[in-house]
Amino acid sequence: MALGLLWLGLTLLGVLQTQAQDSAQNLIRSPPLLRIPLQPDFQDDQFQGKWYVVGLAGNAIRKEKQGQVKMYATTYELKNDGSYNVTSTLLRDEGCDHWIRTFVPSSLPGQFNLRGIKRYPGVQSYTVRVVATNYNQYAIMFFKKFYKNQGYFKTTLYGRTKELPPERREEFIHFAKSIGLTDDHIIFPIPIGKAQ
Repeated sequence: MALGLLWLGLTLLGVLQTQAQDSAQNLIRSPPLLRIPLQPDFQDDQFQGKWYVVGLAGNAIRKEKQGQVKMYATTYELKNDGSYNVTSTLLRDEGCDHWIRTFVPSSLPGQFNLRGIKRYPGVQSYTVRVVATNYNQYAIMFFKKFYKNQGYFKTTLYGRTKELPPERREEFIHFAKSIGLTDDHIIFPIPIGKAQ
């Protein structure tokens, strides 16, 4: 009896491990950075400030698994060295979650890397690109990271307000699909409170 339970437990463990590996292997491959547009003549001082996350798409995002995602805000604070302190605030249940990161500029204006990557166990690289922005209304961002030898990427549609014109959403959807994502990988978070 005990031997049978041991074999059952080992079999279930093997199945779970195989499913976890399969889901990681089924991720859409991240496109090379050379295929990702970069905002020409990026203006770091105009980009800083508060942005709402109006749209999200990524190879680890699935509509059916994400459910109803609440909109959150991300603030870029430009520092004297050209880096940004980036704070994301997400409302959860009765409180707020805050993520604070520092993005340092690379040799390409509008492209950044995560500072202090060693503080994030398992993260081997993390690159951020400003794909397109008009600074006062919207921005399309691209994020690429390698975590435990697996490539993850996402694109985010930022808005200075919680609502954007339909053509901006269409531009975002078109970009997401151009990098290999499908409708199932694209979500639009639900605004919290009144549009600002």
